[in-house]
Amino acid sequence: MSFSKPTTLGIIACPGGDKFADSIIAHLKTIYSRRFEKKASGIAKLYGLDKENAVKQLNLSKDLNSHRVKTIGDGKSYRIPSFKIPCKFTKFANGEFKTEILNSVRGKDIFIVQDVENRARLPFSGSAEGHVLSINDHIFNLFVTIDAAIQCGARRVTLVMPAYPYARQHKKKGREGLTASSLGRIFENMGVHRIITLDLHSKEIEHTFSNLHLENMHASYQILRKLNAHFNLNSEDLVVVSPDTGAIDRNKYFANSLQKPLALLYKERDYSKVTTSAKDSNIVSARLLGDVKGKTVFIADDMLGTGGTLIKAMRLIKELGAEKIVCAISLPLFTGNAIEHFDNAYKEGLFDYIIGTNAVAAPEELQKRSWYLNANVSNLFARVISRLHHNRSLSPLLDNNKMIQRMLSIGRN
Repeated sequence: MSFSKPTTLGIIACPGGDKFADSIIAHLKTIYSRRFEKKASGIAKLYGLDKENAVKQLNLSKDLNSHRVKTIGDGKSYRIPSFKIPCKFTKFANGEFKTEILNSVRGKDIFIVQDVENRARLPFSGSAEGHVLSINDHIFNLFVTIDAAIQCGARRVTLVMPAYPYARQHKKKGREGLTASSLGRIFENMGVHRIITLDLHSKEIEHTFSNLHLENMHASYQILRKLNAHFNLNSEDLVVVSPDTGAIDRNKYFANSLQKPLALLYKERDYSKVTTSAKDSNIVSARLLGDVKGKTVFIADDMLGTGGTLIKAMRLIKELGAEKIVCAISLPLFTGNAIEHFDNAYKEGLFDYIIGTNAVAAPEELQKRSWYLNANVSNLFARVISRLHHNRSLSPLLDNNKMIQRMLSIGRN
């Protein structure tokens, strides 16, 4: 009865990923409720039963195959699984973390949700005021949670990390480490089976593991659906601009899906300079390969930190005659004084909208900005989790082109 009652599927939400996990679970409940209703309707039609009797028969079959002596709930309706595994998280005074799993997870397929970029004050056991964690704190909290799940007999552990930590340390420019791959191998050696992430900064990271599987999801459909609500993508004189050579594949995908021209902003950087605010940038020079005059420009990038590079790019594109500018950011971190600087850039007329996703916990004040649009990707992650749990292919979710074309065709009619 796994189609409707996935009794071995469990979600553990670390303190940083609790909000996103709750949103994923809400979609999981909807997914399995719909499957049950569809199955009940099919059974009723096939065997000439009324819907109520079909539901009773499905519940009876589940109860007969369950190890429980006592059933939970009535037999007249679908019993929605809770999915969420209750846990107790503790942060000690010396900085150590401890995770206690309060229900049995033996033999379960566990998905641990963590947002390592969450900078909000988070609740911990024995702490009334909570704690603000660094990325390294989040990572170590994740380590002890993985260890707890494996020690408690979980059949399989999958990490749901929309923001892959240290992703920008994926290639060597000098005497430095490849921390992105090293961190992944640590997860692999701990016994993690798979990592689900969003818009990975570099594909090179995927090639560093021996046994661990990395699923790199894309929010292209969700972003374009949000964009289509504010612009007519079929009639808009739009050009896709890649903000740098590293983002060319990402923006090429958008250009091909929308059947629009692609331009490239080529930038020379001084990597010896570390940026700390949006006013500060390590860009030495920039040139645009393409035409943006009088057009609506669409820019897609994986993450936004201080935003200095993006603001400088938008200013250059505006100076070259762009009419409107819309940016899509999979991981809208908005660190430091980024929101204030983007407020000023918006007043200056440098852009029209920035589209971000809810995959990371962006600052609350960001949701109040008229220039910010939020694309919900919780359903995407819920469908990925469900498919992986039932050992089904992820191909329909990895290529969003068919859904994008369907959306555009509806707009034409």
